[in-house]
Amino acid sequence: MRYRDCPTIEVTERVPADPATVWALVTDIELPVRCAGELAEVEWIGPIDRVEVGARFRGRNSHPALGTWETECEIVEMEPGRRWVWNVFGPDGVSATWGFEVDPAREGTLVRQWAKLGPGPSGLSLAIAAKPELEGRIVARRLVEWADSMRANLAWVGAQCTTE
Repeated sequence: MRYRDCPTIEVTERVPADPATVWALVTDIELPVRCAGELAEVEWIGPIDRVEVGARFRGRNSHPALGTWETECEIVEMEPGRRWVWNVFGPDGVSATWGFEVDPAREGTLVRQWAKLGPGPSGLSLAIAAKPELEGRIVARRLVEWADSMRANLAWVGAQCTTE
């Protein structure tokens, strides 16, 4: 697995709620902060403070191996009630793309979170440059971390839906 191939990871969960309820939860940019992942703080920047194409937000992150850093993100796609996608910007362009999707299901709602590495460099690029022979392992480990965070996010959404 190579960084330059822009690998993607996705997690899907069925939650016992209607799509509108799930949509309200996944469009809260503070959702990942509540789930004890590496995103420590997030805030809207600029005049738009809701999920809308062109809206921007800043995240403050912390990771034991990568340190602390800030990112700026911009929402690049939004289909109301169904899908929203944002790019994470690094010093040389888009370093990752993330998204949430909500689909009605027979029993409840399917909610999906996904993310794609690259195409631009990120903090992970420094680790790969230091040990290029371990690139596949480094990328795979990062995708596992992302999947674990996504599972935590979707479990939190499911828990909110069972208590409402």
